[in-house]
Amino acid sequence: MKTQTSLFDSLLRLADPLISDTLDRALSEKEITIPEATRLFSANGIDFHLVVMVADEIRKRRVGDIVTYVVNRNINFTNVCIKQCGFCAFSRDFREEEGYFLPIEEIVKRAKEASVLGATEVCVQAGLPPDMDGNTYENICKSIKKEIGNIHIHGFSPEEVLYGATRSNLSIQEYLQRLKDAGVNSLPGTAAEILDQSLRDKISPGRISVKKWIEIIKTAHRLGIPSTSTMMFGHLETHEDRVKHIGILRDIQKETGGFTEFVPLNFIHSEAPMFREKLHTGIKSGADGSDVILTHAIARIMLNNRINNIQTSWVKEGANMSQLLLTCGANDFGGTLINESISTAAGAGHGQLIRPHKIRQIVREIGRIPAQRTTGYKIIKMFGSDEEEDILDKIENVSQFGSYQELIKLDRYRYRNNRRN
Repeated sequence: MKTQTSLFDSLLRLADPLISDTLDRALSEKEITIPEATRLFSANGIDFHLVVMVADEIRKRRVGDIVTYVVNRNINFTNVCIKQCGFCAFSRDFREEEGYFLPIEEIVKRAKEASVLGATEVCVQAGLPPDMDGNTYENICKSIKKEIGNIHIHGFSPEEVLYGATRSNLSIQEYLQRLKDAGVNSLPGTAAEILDQSLRDKISPGRISVKKWIEIIKTAHRLGIPSTSTMMFGHLETHEDRVKHIGILRDIQKETGGFTEFVPLNFIHSEAPMFREKLHTGIKSGADGSDVILTHAIARIMLNNRINNIQTSWVKEGANMSQLLLTCGANDFGGTLINESISTAAGAGHGQLIRPHKIRQIVREIGRIPAQRTTGYKIIKMFGSDEEEDILDKIENVSQFGSYQELIKLDRYRYRNNRRN
C-alpha cells in the first residue's frame, strides 16, 4: 500500500482479514462495495482505529490539511407544517398557538443583518404551511436578491421544492428553473433522512418518497443547481441501511457531479415525537460516540473520489466531538448559523451560534489550517497562526439574534392570527 508506514502495514496484518482487504482496496483508490462498507461497521479494537486512520489518510489525499467553514445564517421562516414527521419537534399545526410565519420584510431584514455581519450565505428552509401561495419561495428569493444581490441563497429542500411545484401546478423541472431564476443558488440536500422507503413510511409517513427525492436532486443538478447531501442516523435504521443510503448518493454523484458535500446528522431524540411517545419498538436515542465516528469515517471511505467534503455538525455533536471527527475523515466544520431552530427545537444543546474565531481555534488545536469558504467551497481566506477577529466575533450580545423559543411566543408573527393564502 503506497505511502503507508511499516507500522501501518504491521497493524493491517493484525486486523480482521476482510476489513484489512477492504481498507487496502480503499487506499488503492478502488470503490468499496455495499457489503464491504457494511462490514466496516463491525470494526472494533485495532480494526476500529484502522478504519479511522484510513479515512483520515483519504481525507488528506483529497483535501489536504485545510478545514473549512462558512459564515451563514439560518432563516427558518415558518414552523407551520402539514406533515407530521416522527423525528421533527420543530413543526406546528396551523391551529397551534406556537405556529409562526415571518413576513418577507422580516426575512429580508435577517438576510441583510447576516450580510453586514460577514455572512456569504443565508440558508432558507421551513415547514410546509397549508394553502401556501405557489409563488412564496420565489418571492422570498427575489426580495432577498433585490436587497443583497451577492448573497448566496441556499434554499428549499427537495420536500419544499415538491410542495412548491405542487402548489404552482408546475413540473419539478419548471419549478426548479423558476427558483433558479428567482435567485436560488443551491439546495440543501435535507429531507433525505434515510433513503429507504419502508423506513420512511415508519418515521415520516406522507413525506417525500425516495423516488421523488432522487428525481428532484438529479433535476436540480442538471439545471446547474448544486446541492448538499445528508443522512439522519441513529434511530431505527441498520448499518446496512446507512451504507445503502450513502451508496445512492455515490451513484447520483457519478451521474451528476452536483453534490458539494455530505453531512451525517445524528438523530436528536429528546423532543422527537416518535421517541418521546415510543411509537416504534427498538428506536434508539441517537448514535453513540464510536458509532458516530465510524459513520463519518466510512462515509469518507465510500465517497472517496466522488464527494470531496465531509461536514461535521457541531449543532448535533458539539464542538469537542466535531473536533474529533475532523481526525476521522471530516474536513468541514459547517456554518456559523447565527440562528438554528430545527435541531434546537428537537433538544440539541449546543447553541445557535458558533463564532468564527472559535472554529479557527478548534481547527488549530489539531494542527490543521482554518479557512473561510463560500457555499461552493471556494476558499475566501486562509488563516495563519495570528488570530484575527471577524465582525461576528465582536458581537457581544448574541441575544439580539433571537431564539426559537422566543420566536414562537411573539404575537406579531403568530400564524393563526395572520393566516396566509
